[in-house]
Amino acid sequence: MTAEQVAQTITPRAPKSYKCNYGRVLLVGGNEQFGGAIIMAAEACLNTGAGLITVATNSINNAALHTRIPEAMFIDYHAQELLVPAIKAADIVVIGPGLGTTPFALELVKTCLKLLVEQQTCIIDASALTISAENPALINDCKAQIILTPHQMEWQRLSGVKIAAQTDLQNSTQLAKLSDHATLVLKSERTKVYDQSPTVWQNPLGNPGMATGGMGDTLTGIIAGIVAQFGTTTNTVNAAVYLHSFTGDQIAQQDYVVLPAKLSHLLPQVIQQFSKQNA
Repeated sequence: MTAEQVAQTITPRAPKSYKCNYGRVLLVGGNEQFGGAIIMAAEACLNTGAGLITVATNSINNAALHTRIPEAMFIDYHAQELLVPAIKAADIVVIGPGLGTTPFALELVKTCLKLLVEQQTCIIDASALTISAENPALINDCKAQIILTPHQMEWQRLSGVKIAAQTDLQNSTQLAKLSDHATLVLKSERTKVYDQSPTVWQNPLGNPGMATGGMGDTLTGIIAGIVAQFGTTTNTVNAAVYLHSFTGDQIAQQDYVVLPAKLSHLLPQVIQQFSKQNA
C-alpha cells in the first residue's frame, strides 16, 4: 500500500454536495458491556466523512452515543420494525463491534446478512466474525459485497488455518472458499489485504503505540467511511488501512500510546491533506 493509492482515492468534494452523496452507513453492535466499541467505530466513520450514520445498538448506549457523537442517529437494535428498513436503506452495513455472541446476536447477524443485496456492502467485524465462524453459510449466502476484518486468531476460527500456517497462499485459498465476492483485511503488525486476485497488499505503516483496545473498531469505522464515499474496491480498502496507520504514526511522533479517540479526531485534517493533492 502506498500514499499514492490514498491520494488517488481521496478526491475533493464537489461544490454542490448533499450529505447523501457521501454514503449511508449503518453500524450494528454494542451490547450492555461493550458499547464503546460501536461508538468508536461510528466516530471514526463520521470523521472519515460518511454522509449519514445510524447506530443500531442496545438502548443503554444511547446517551453515551449522543453525548460523544450527536451527528449519529440511533436505533434500538431490538426494534425489528426500525432495524429492517435501516438495513435496506444503507449503502454500507457494519456488523459486529461490541455485539457479543449471544443467541440474540446470532439473530442480528442472520438478519443483516440475509437482507443485504448486491448493491450494498457489509463489513463483518469482531463478534460477527466469531458468529460467522460457527455458521459459515452466513457469509457464503450473503449477496452483498463483503469485507472481513479479523485479527489473526479470528481468521483462524473463521478459516480453520492456524496462525503459524497463515501464508498468503493459504489465506487467499480460504477466502475464495468462504465467498467469491469478499475482501479480507487481515489485521496484524503489518496488516494485509486479500481480494479474489493473486495480489496481496501489505501495509508498510503502523507502530506499537497503536496496540490498544478500540484500535480495530476504529479501523472498521474508517473502512466504512471511505468505501461509503468512494466505492467498494481493493484500492479504497487499501486507502482506509493506510490512512489508519498513517494517522497513528503522526500521533506516535509525540505520544507513547495512540488512543483511538485521538486518531479519529485527527482524521479530517489528514484526509484533507490527501484531498488537496487532487485539487
